[in-house]
Amino acid sequence: MTAAPDPTGTDTVTPPLSTDTVLVANRGEIARRVIRSAKALGMRTVAVYSDADRAAPHVREADVAVRLGPAPARESYLRIDAVVQAAIDTGAGLVHPGYGFLSENTEFAAACEAAGIRFVGPTAEQIVRFGAKHTARELAAAAGVPMLAGTGLLDSVEDAVQQAERIGLPVMLKATGGGGGIGMQACATLDEVREAYASVERTASAAFGSAGIFLERLVRPARHVEVQLFGDGEGRVAVIGDRDCSLQRRNQKVIEEAPAPALPRRVREELHASARRLAESVGYRSAGTVEFVYDPVREEASFLEVNTRLQVEHPVTEEVFGVDLVELMLRLARDGAAGIDDDVFDRAWTPTGFAVEARVYAEDPAKGSLPSSGLVTQAVFPERDGVRVD
Repeated sequence: MTAAPDPTGTDTVTPPLSTDTVLVANRGEIARRVIRSAKALGMRTVAVYSDADRAAPHVREADVAVRLGPAPARESYLRIDAVVQAAIDTGAGLVHPGYGFLSENTEFAAACEAAGIRFVGPTAEQIVRFGAKHTARELAAAAGVPMLAGTGLLDSVEDAVQQAERIGLPVMLKATGGGGGIGMQACATLDEVREAYASVERTASAAFGSAGIFLERLVRPARHVEVQLFGDGEGRVAVIGDRDCSLQRRNQKVIEEAPAPALPRRVREELHASARRLAESVGYRSAGTVEFVYDPVREEASFLEVNTRLQVEHPVTEEVFGVDLVELMLRLARDGAAGIDDDVFDRAWTPTGFAVEARVYAEDPAKGSLPSSGLVTQAVFPERDGVRVD
């Protein structure tokens, strides 16, 4: 590991920003993933780390590493000022946020751009417009994306009850800033709507800083299907297939598959076409995912949300379509739209075979299988053709 200039400011000589240098504003698996593609492109890589990650693999694999702060994420990986300063001090003209942490933080994206650093992702405006679920619904509806019966932001618990009666039970109460299954509650009766409203409101306020809540018709049984997009920011959009992410635990994805199995051809074509229209309507830039809830009984798919970042499950798409999504993101940020071949947008992306991703979770069986952190004492991964371990 080579030493980086001191981000505290004691080193006053800083290199010029270069778009051949990328700082990865993340840790662990996704940091290593971005570093791999960046090195394949001949780029110089910068890692950041907290005290807890000083000896982590992503720190060792990068060309340069910069300490952000103590172990808590709010004092290290979530410090926008420290991450931007680390990029400036190391001459990183690109910042890739990975997923989680600051990946969908508009303040961070804007701070990077203000410092002359290219954010490897959508524009700050696009993150804002799709970040709140109620405004994302409005954009989707305007683009002709199939929609579930639902509402805008609710004014009160009484408004929620009235709207639930109009939509028809069961319904799902959702926080507009929610994600990862947080800020959602299914309600089968009007009494459950009343009881859940305050709880969802508190959760939304604590987790996302916004107490906004809306309602959608609850689909049972339901599948979670999503469409992978890549846009050049100038109107061209590639639809790179679809995935099924229905097998979940505590509303967290566990198994993902590409392409999504057992979708009628009509439904698949509708999903791809409507996702493309939505992305084109905003001139979408970089990688993104349009998520749908699919009713296999009615054979109907409806808009769920847009993720304005690289998804954890992106490897299954890469494996069946022979594409490197991170490479596309980096090339677009480094070289602009002219750096992306026309073939990316003109070709019909046809999958070869199937890919399944299984996430590894750490849980404590003595505590009802609650998520648990701790020291991994043994890890053995398969080494054979056709198996990818990130």
